[in-house]
Amino acid sequence: MKIYKNLVNAIALTLKEILSNKAHADKAIERLFKQNAQWGSRDRRFVAEGVYEIVRNFRLYSELAETQNNFWFITAVWLVVKHIEIPEWPEFKHVKADYILSQKEKLKSNLAVYESYPDWMWQLGSAELGEDIWEREAVAMNAQADVFLRANTLKTTRRNLSENLAKEKIATEEIAETTNTLRLTKRENVFQSKLFKDGWFEVQDKGSQIISEFLNPKPGEFVIDACAGAGGKSLHLAAIMLNKGKIVCLDVESWKLEHLRKRAKRAGVFNIETRVADPYSTTTESLVSKADKLLLDVPCSGLGVLKRNPDAKWKLSIESIEQTKIKQQQILDDYSKMLKPNGKMVYSTCSILPSENQWQVKKFLARNLNFQLIEEKTLLPSEGADGFYMALLQKLN
Repeated sequence: MKIYKNLVNAIALTLKEILSNKAHADKAIERLFKQNAQWGSRDRRFVAEGVYEIVRNFRLYSELAETQNNFWFITAVWLVVKHIEIPEWPEFKHVKADYILSQKEKLKSNLAVYESYPDWMWQLGSAELGEDIWEREAVAMNAQADVFLRANTLKTTRRNLSENLAKEKIATEEIAETTNTLRLTKRENVFQSKLFKDGWFEVQDKGSQIISEFLNPKPGEFVIDACAGAGGKSLHLAAIMLNKGKIVCLDVESWKLEHLRKRAKRAGVFNIETRVADPYSTTTESLVSKADKLLLDVPCSGLGVLKRNPDAKWKLSIESIEQTKIKQQQILDDYSKMLKPNGKMVYSTCSILPSENQWQVKKFLARNLNFQLIEEKTLLPSEGADGFYMALLQKLN
């Protein structure tokens, strides 16, 4: 394939924005494409794949390039590893493909480098999960994430959605583990689909959909989504409830709730109320002992969703994870007061670390003897989707 200098330069500049200036990868790519609206699908795909693969494998590629800030040379290493012919440009005159590939083979003995994880993260994962499980999951999280859709059953069925997407030349397949999930068999920009604009589906990972089904809200119940964000799970809960009952969606970020309201309108959801949560007093007094069901999809390290957010590898720290664990305990203690007696809640994360998951639930139960654990489930990236943990608990009195 022919390589164009402007595309390589775009990759290098975007890498600098993400890895040096700490921009979010998806936002950096989105800005880049808006600035270069004339690019065709081939150019966009080349740049996006290049950026994500280099970010995902940054430790390996920077080791092979023997630099962490010459993003042109690091991009050249990616081209070599992908067996794409290097153009005879002055910027690439020092690139020695054979040497790079031989060094790559030698690095297989150091898995943290070869699989591109910080040493502290590799050690933490190995300590909590065991070396064999961590290595398997670390490799799985370096794969490109599949794209999953959730059929909005307020407007269609999964089968009907699949058939109508096929008319738009968007190929999908049904996923057995969930009720309304489709997986794209080929990556497409589904946000341009008329069906998306009409609210027939949302883009939502399979594991995320399982969490809403795990809570299993019933039509007519009073449900609180206490860390709602932009509302992917809230909209799913509304569909499960057939738009009957009420869902109060809380978040500390008002702009996320504004986005949720727009999504709800598109999806035909009208049983949702949004409220900005006070970050200094997490329990909203008027909601104490009101909820039949409560979803606590708490902030976490995100170590289960590195397929989608590979730049998080280079932004996380032990210290930030420890601070997040404290916040998780506070949310559990404060928001659990919103449950009625006999009410049920799901505590969930997009992490695969037991210290954010099972261990947090055990600590909560030790502090709150009026709760019991009914069921818990862990989804691992090696099983095909993102990594999630969920625990269903019941308030006894």
